[in-house]
Amino acid sequence: MCQVDEGYHDQLERQEVPSVSKKCVRCKEATAVVVIRAGDTYCRDCFKEYFIHKFRAMLGKNRIIFPGEKVLLAVSGGPSSCSMLSQVQEGLSQNAHKKLRFIPGIVYIDEGGAVGQSVEERQRTVSELQAVFKATGFPFHIVPLEQVLDLPSSVVVTAPSPSERPASSYKAAVDHFIQNDSSRCLTPQKQDETLPANVQESQTRLLQQLIGSAKTLTAREDLLNTLRQHLLVHTARTEGYSKLMLGDNCTRLAVKLLTSISLGRGAQLAQDTGFSDSRYGDIISVRPMRDYSAKEIAYYNHLFNVPSVFIPGLDTKTTDKASIQRLTESFVTKLQADFPSTVSTIYRTSEKLQTACKSSSTADPCARCLLCMCALDTTVENASAFQATLISEQLSQTKYLGANSTAFPKQSPAPVRSESTAPPGQCCSSGGGGGGGGGGEDCGRTVEGGGCCSSAKVAETTDVRSLLCYSCQLTIKDMSSVDCLPQYILSEAQKRQRRSQMKEEISEFLLDDGDES
Repeated sequence: MCQVDEGYHDQLERQEVPSVSKKCVRCKEATAVVVIRAGDTYCRDCFKEYFIHKFRAMLGKNRIIFPGEKVLLAVSGGPSSCSMLSQVQEGLSQNAHKKLRFIPGIVYIDEGGAVGQSVEERQRTVSELQAVFKATGFPFHIVPLEQVLDLPSSVVVTAPSPSERPASSYKAAVDHFIQNDSSRCLTPQKQDETLPANVQESQTRLLQQLIGSAKTLTAREDLLNTLRQHLLVHTARTEGYSKLMLGDNCTRLAVKLLTSISLGRGAQLAQDTGFSDSRYGDIISVRPMRDYSAKEIAYYNHLFNVPSVFIPGLDTKTTDKASIQRLTESFVTKLQADFPSTVSTIYRTSEKLQTACKSSSTADPCARCLLCMCALDTTVENASAFQATLISEQLSQTKYLGANSTAFPKQSPAPVRSESTAPPGQCCSSGGGGGGGGGGEDCGRTVEGGGCCSSAKVAETTDVRSLLCYSCQLTIKDMSSVDCLPQYILSEAQKRQRRSQMKEEISEFLLDDGDES
């Protein structure tokens, strides 16, 4: 029987805790300087070799980037993207064991105008990053986010993807590159620099008005991420790059996974968190840092003096409950502190997820979301959770709908509409005040009294929500008005709506797939 005063201290064994005084688990000789996980202690040289090998293995295992391809590195100035830049620079150096065989370039999107930074602060940040970029010797492009207001409508249209090369041809491409093009491609003649043009104050105000039109911080962050992605893809296309390399690490992707599920992006998880993303067709995004945790990156940058620049964002100095993204990040990081396998468990789970929607690379252009460019997940059967949500929303807004003159379609209640600024006499085929296609020709359809069909219209309305996926519908729903959206989005929305109306009018003359035989 146990006694109160009986001592058990002599029989208890103290668990051995890893410390820097232990030997490296790899070479078994040098003293460890880094403890990544319990039992994983590395010396300085072995940790560097481990870090570099993981980056090369990620690229070699997937074999998406072929030799001689131009790859644009999206560097935000943070630790993860700067570490990615350091790995590419290391892989292209003369003393690299296994050299990388692509042609890199750098792009930085200056988001200072969206977060309220002054002109002096933005110039100081650009100067610091410019010094980092010049030290690499790679061509770089510094693009202000205000340029997203002047993008063409082709950004939200999937370009035809080049012919896919099978993985079996990768070795043949490497051999051909080594024999013919290695010396020419890996020795750039000149470091091209694209510095930010003078941004007009009116453009900055329009950008701030666009971001500020979202009522919640969750919607503002989601909208900013979409605009940033559009500008990155446009820059890659105009500069001739075929791949876009992002710096998302394992910790960031674990947070993004849970955030996407909370925001209704479950159907897009494979593209949002996977190694490659081909939703834009000709530009493929890759995430080679997805196997690194934020802790590993912080250790590497500290030990080997990798420079990074702190740039405040929309969620800087906000509380944990300010947005869904911020709350999820706080939840994951705090749980990771007590349970070190949290991030890796979430990350490994994301690799096993697949979507039942049609692939975005093969989907019809009109069957894609207007903002995120993924396949629409709203075309589902009636007996689904999505339709039940729409019916519930429609019933809850019956009183509101009766008090307003705006008519909403049945399949998408409470849509956000934008009125075209096209003059009454302008033809519908000329783009409806926003461009988006067509010249100034008459459409050939006349109404009573003569003239084009659009002469009888005072304004054309565009149902934006019907062209969006479920998650982007929630973002637009939180906006006070869609009139602040960039013109290239509104123009493409009008073009898709007109195309849908035309297809509906001639539907009885079209053959179904089963009738062709």
